[in-house]
Amino acid sequence: MTTDPRARFPRSARVRLRVEYTRVFEGGRRLGDSLIGLHWLPGDGEPRLGLAVSRKVDPRAVGRNRIKRALRDCMRHHRAGMAGGDYVVVARPAAARATGEQIRQSFLRLLRKAGALPGPAGGGTMPAPPPSAPPSNN
Repeated sequence: MTTDPRARFPRSARVRLRVEYTRVFEGGRRLGDSLIGLHWLPGDGEPRLGLAVSRKVDPRAVGRNRIKRALRDCMRHHRAGMAGGDYVVVARPAAARATGEQIRQSFLRLLRKAGALPGPAGGGTMPAPPPSAPPSNN
């Protein structure tokens, strides 16, 4: 268990009630890929995560828990930089065959696409500006 307070995942950071899930599913926006679907409802509060991993995804509890663990871990480490609101992740059957890293990358990609996380800093395509000339003393 981690002792770093920034890396905790408290109850206040979770979508827990059926009415909260319903609100996100009915009023939120959606994105998805082959591994997971992301439903999110922007809000002013702290970002909160809800997970839906059914037996259709993996009939074994250990498999479903592995998927949830990967998603919670990703959320725990990126929550500070996320936009406020409720995020519900629905796992798809392909997630049962994916590695934890593939699940995390899929989640981060969807969060960036949704605008909940800033994009990665790239090298850019613009050339570096020319060095400025020293001032002349004329």
